[in-house]
Amino acid sequence: MKKWFGPIGIIVIILIVLALVLIPKYNSLVTAEENVDSKWAQVENQLQRRYDLIPNLVESVKGYANHEQQIIADITNARAQMGNANTPEQQAVANDALSGALSRLLVVVENYPNLKADANFRQLMDELAGTENRLAVAREDYNNEVQQFNKHVKRFPGNLMAGMFGFEQKEYFKAAAGAEQAPSIDFSQSGTQ
Repeated sequence: MKKWFGPIGIIVIILIVLALVLIPKYNSLVTAEENVDSKWAQVENQLQRRYDLIPNLVESVKGYANHEQQIIADITNARAQMGNANTPEQQAVANDALSGALSRLLVVVENYPNLKADANFRQLMDELAGTENRLAVAREDYNNEVQQFNKHVKRFPGNLMAGMFGFEQKEYFKAAAGAEQAPSIDFSQSGTQ
């Protein structure tokens, strides 16, 4: 009986040591992934807030800019694309389309001084600007969490654990191609309407 106790005892000790090493690493991967998901939920929250503000903004502009229907249609289409996006990648593409349409709307607004002076419009623009700021912070927080998670997944021994339990790297929220260039805005027609 003592012959078997030695090898069995060693195997039990090895299993205990492995458990003491693997369990905390697995739990840290789970925690890191939950942090990424939580930060993404905050990005989605701000995207939803912007999504909800846009119809009010569009309605405010419609009364002043009836002939600017293409921009209003672009915003409506981009908003619909945003509503149908399911993954972070799809939401990033939809976000870029919506941001582009909104920037074109702001150029149109410059041609309508009465609209810029309207209290409801100003309040909506202030809320939208605040939402854009919150969205920028939420995207930064998300990308920071993705960076931490990806470090866990790529570093040894985390990469072994990640591979064994199916943890994969997360995608960063990336800027659209061409976002590094400021949009050109022409105010030469401002006040002529």
